[in-house]
Amino acid sequence: MSRIIQAYEAPDLSALARILKRELDARDEKPGHVEILNMLAKAAGFRNYQHLKASRAAKERLSNPVLPEPEPAVDFRRVELAARCFAGTDCLVRWPGKLSLQQLALWVLWSFIPAGGDMPEKSINDVLKRHNGFGDHVLLRRELVNMGLMTRTRDCRLYRRVEKKPPPDARQLIRLVTANGRRD
Repeated sequence: MSRIIQAYEAPDLSALARILKRELDARDEKPGHVEILNMLAKAAGFRNYQHLKASRAAKERLSNPVLPEPEPAVDFRRVELAARCFAGTDCLVRWPGKLSLQQLALWVLWSFIPAGGDMPEKSINDVLKRHNGFGDHVLLRRELVNMGLMTRTRDCRLYRRVEKKPPPDARQLIRLVTANGRRD
């Protein structure tokens, strides 16, 4: 078993010597290795050696916080290909053939659905028809549910947008499409 080196530091050397002398005088026989470790830990202000180790490990963890993972870069080629399906408008004029582009397009449609609260099927259909140029709002509604961007009741009467953070590619496409929609 490999040994982990523990640095030792006592705030007051004189107090350390006094505590060690008192501990040693209280014993009839020589203390063992672990008992000496516990004495040294107590002299430094800890309950025992395990407490000293746990405190040092926590200090190390807190001094080196885990940094969040960097966000993946935007794949502008995918965004460009998906944007072609919107043809410079905020209306999806054709359903992409590739699944990855379909998912990006669905994120854009998700962004048009009002957040919070249940919406009747008719309201969802109205939003999807307004941003759908190929005439299949039912496909879009079903795919939004399948992708987990919307939920619906068992009787399919009420729908709710699921709040999620879009991936970087989707955020870029949403910005692009909504900017194009405002110019028209």
